Amino acid sequence: MSLEGKKVVLAYSGGLDTSVSIKRLEEKGAEPYALYVDLGQGEAETDVKEKALAIGAADCFVVDGKEEFAGEYVAPAIKANALYGGKYPLFTALGRYLISKKLVEAARRVGATHIAHGSTGKGNDQVRFDVTTASLAPDLIVVAPTRDWKMSRPEEIEYAREHGIPVPATKESPYSVDENLWGRSIEAGPLEDPEHEPTPDVYELTTDPEDAPDDPQYVELGFEEGLPVSLDGEEMPLVALIAHLNEIAGSHGVGRLDMIEDRLVGIKSREIYEVPAATVIIAAHQELESLTLPKDVLRFKAHVEQRYAELAYEGLWFTPLKAALDAFVDETQKAVTGTIRMKLYKGTFTPVSRSAPKALYSKDLATYDPESTFDESAAAGFIALWGLPARQWAAVHGGIERVSPQRAG
Repeated sequence: MSLEGKKVVLAYSGGLDTSVSIKRLEEKGAEPYALYVDLGQGEAETDVKEKALAIGAADCFVVDGKEEFAGEYVAPAIKANALYGGKYPLFTALGRYLISKKLVEAARRVGATHIAHGSTGKGNDQVRFDVTTASLAPDLIVVAPTRDWKMSRPEEIEYAREHGIPVPATKESPYSVDENLWGRSIEAGPLEDPEHEPTPDVYELTTDPEDAPDDPQYVELGFEEGLPVSLDGEEMPLVALIAHLNEIAGSHGVGRLDMIEDRLVGIKSREIYEVPAATVIIAAHQELESLTLPKDVLRFKAHVEQRYAELAYEGLWFTPLKAALDAFVDETQKAVTGTIRMKLYKGTFTPVSRSAPKALYSKDLATYDPESTFDESAAAGFIALWGLPARQWAAVHGGIERVSPQRAG
């Protein structure tokens, strides 16, 4: 692929892969533009621009995407309880869709024919960038220098050293880190060995549970139609709520994940995540749903949630199926309003109090006190009808042998 004289907009993070990619695109004759989308990772705009321009970018665009990320990507994921593999709250995946969208917008603005990203050929992000671009702007050509021009991580580190490119990864600290307001991931280096226990330097957002405070802390999350809107009685925007809860839950060691993950490309990878706020919010949301949604809706929604998480993980955010699932999830959230109180203690998070104006739980029905309004006399007739198919089968087929026949001989 010839890039001579082509304008290319690169998704720039300031990390090893994308920093090296600027220089390599320049070497290929391209005119590289860097795009940095702030999703809550917190690097100063001037630092980002200075680094990109110093490496060789023709220009660097810095976009504050926190509000859009929270409202258009994190919020739907909360309502869907989106956890890939039942654990991972998809913060990296969700961020890639917004970055891809901003890449397309920047490409249109500067008249670029190509966009680029720093993904390798083994990861999931390449799928998210490529498929999202195809969904939003199929005329744009995608370039992935790390993947397409085959350079290993140690080779990238050496290339950066030779070209004076400042990057956070070194041979002594070879971790690959990604972060936004919804979480932080750490991989590569010694973590590629699943028998290796992560050392303290891996973590930044969470305290070691053994060193967490000896006294628990209670937090109260208020929800409206499935979304958290208040923390400890104080209403606040989603971005601020997540940031504040990250600090609180992280200080109690909540939100550490160490998991073997099934990547879309077919390999298993070892991933370390720090997701304090996401862990507490989704757990509280699930608890509130158990109080406000009927049993059949909860059971069916569990299937939807799994598929929803898979779509988000697999690069299929901007698809008709995802839009259809959003419509279903939104319908289920109309009654999911209320308050959940969580106890945080040395890495654990436990719901201890629940309330909702449209709770389906009724103490008058559930109590064993004499004042119960449940008509127990109706139970026998209900059980007779409920068990009728089983009784009829037994009558026709003679029941089920309860003792295994003795073997002959």
